[in-house]
Amino acid sequence: MTHESIFLILIALVVALIAMSIVTVRQGNVAVITIFGKFKRVMHPGLNFRIPIIEFVYKKISYQNRSMELKFQAISQDQANVYFTAMLLYAMLNTEEKSIKNVAFKFVDERAFLQALIRSVEGAVRAFVATKRQAEILLLRSEIVSHVNEQLDKILEEWGYHLLDLQINDINFDEDILKSMSRVVVANNMKAAAENEGQALLITKTKVAEAEGNAIRIAANAERTAAQMRGQGVALFREEVAKGMANAARDLEQANLNASFILFSMWTDAIKHFAEVGKGNTIFLDGSSNNYSRTMQQLMSTMQGFGPTTEGELPTPEAPAAPEA
Repeated sequence: MTHESIFLILIALVVALIAMSIVTVRQGNVAVITIFGKFKRVMHPGLNFRIPIIEFVYKKISYQNRSMELKFQAISQDQANVYFTAMLLYAMLNTEEKSIKNVAFKFVDERAFLQALIRSVEGAVRAFVATKRQAEILLLRSEIVSHVNEQLDKILEEWGYHLLDLQINDINFDEDILKSMSRVVVANNMKAAAENEGQALLITKTKVAEAEGNAIRIAANAERTAAQMRGQGVALFREEVAKGMANAARDLEQANLNASFILFSMWTDAIKHFAEVGKGNTIFLDGSSNNYSRTMQQLMSTMQGFGPTTEGELPTPEAPAAPEA
């Protein structure tokens, strides 16, 4: 073997050693370095170097956010099956050496960690749901997330991870339960509608009753006012009639005429009024002299200043009484 061959071999070995010592770590990842199986150090993103043959890259770990979709079942306090669909968002706690060592060495592989994480989340959710009734669960999404975070924060910190978010995307029940819940919702809506209709009807009837009462009160006041005015009119009419009759009697007395002339005029005026307002109705009057005399007597009995008469004779005015001394 020539010196040139030995030189080429040495150059090849040096290049190989240099190539073996270069380690490139992608952004968002770190590399765990071990020496004979024991943790040595952490390589960060970029170009790194290691001692060939002695230092080995045990694992490259990503500290980027990772997501996972979960589907599992829980049982409520009243023995109803509840089906959850959730989205789990988690990441490595930080890039400190302690957290990286926990992530690298706590579990055999990624599959074992995911299994533990999923079962832990499911267990926390089931423990919470077991204390609630089915009617309450739909309203407790945020409470479920808070409970899971409280239960898993310390555990995941020991594993080198942190639970960023748990979103409960869907909560379902068995078909029979969904149908019964739908019937309950329909019944509650019908009950609310009936109560609203009853309140509306009550308000309507109350307003109608108030309006009717006001109308009756207004009508009564108007009728009372009208009756008062009619009474006042009748009283004024009678007063005027009395004044007219008194004046006529006084004039007749001064003219030495018989008062029956006034009664005869009143009688004829009455018959005329009957004919005008009778509207074609037939009115029967007794025109005999006896009936005329009897009618005159009845009319004269309403007038003061005239004495009683015998049947068949017209009344005559009494002589005025002599004045007292």
